[in-house]
Amino acid sequence: MDGPAVVALGGGHGLSATLRAARRYAGDVTAVVSVADDGGSSGRLRSAFGIPAPGDLRRCFVALADDSLWTGVFEHRFSAGELEGHAFGNLLIAALADYTGDFEVALRETGRILGLRGHVFPATREPVVLKAEVEGASVEGQVNVSNAGRISGVSVVPPDARTPEGALQAVAAADQIVVGPGSLFTSILAVVAVPAIRDAIATASARTVYVCNLRPQIPETEGYNVADHVDALAAHGLDVDVVLCHPGALPMGNVAVPCVEAAIANDDLSAHDPALLADALRKLL
Repeated sequence: MDGPAVVALGGGHGLSATLRAARRYAGDVTAVVSVADDGGSSGRLRSAFGIPAPGDLRRCFVALADDSLWTGVFEHRFSAGELEGHAFGNLLIAALADYTGDFEVALRETGRILGLRGHVFPATREPVVLKAEVEGASVEGQVNVSNAGRISGVSVVPPDARTPEGALQAVAAADQIVVGPGSLFTSILAVVAVPAIRDAIATASARTVYVCNLRPQIPETEGYNVADHVDALAAHGLDVDVVLCHPGALPMGNVAVPCVEAAIANDDLSAHDPALLADALRKLL
């Protein structure tokens, strides 16, 4: 498919929306995904097998694959027995990693099974712990951080965690880098805090777009306006070129970079609309 090379960074449902949008106008799409999650199915598999958290990776695979029986099964979550709470896609990624002994090989095979239209890379090749400074105290673990209160900064442990070379190459070759939407500290900055990724974005020639959230995440970004989001990114070494916001979703504040307002959400502002988001991002190329 002809079109620009787009790299999207973050995690959770927000990154999935961006990937669904990018598929509509990009010739090549790459996801660089937070793997610091330590709760739920991801946390259990991470603890059992010593692998990066698979949950957000699974969501990205589904977003970049055509709808099929496989994508439905990938999202199927068991509701009883010893597998209760596990998503099948998480189990398959863990099984492939355990069988091959190589997490990156497991992800490549997952993409092949789904007939992936794009590339999915973890932010780090090994599990990392998200660490936050909250009102003068250190808090560790993504679940704990997300409930900790007013966060002043985050980092990953170990700080020298390795990033897959394919992810860094994709950032370097990108025509557009899209950050967000998603949980500011526990998804987006959990990726940006990885030094190799932060440095790759800083030296890339592509324009970096921040897609701002539609509402505060309590307590993580309670009281934040758009300017606060941009300032938090800058404080972690990410200077974006433009911010994309839905009109009236969050207060603006004194935003230090150009801000484009466009209708990018569904009618009730519960989520970003992939078609509308695609149109807005295409215009920012």
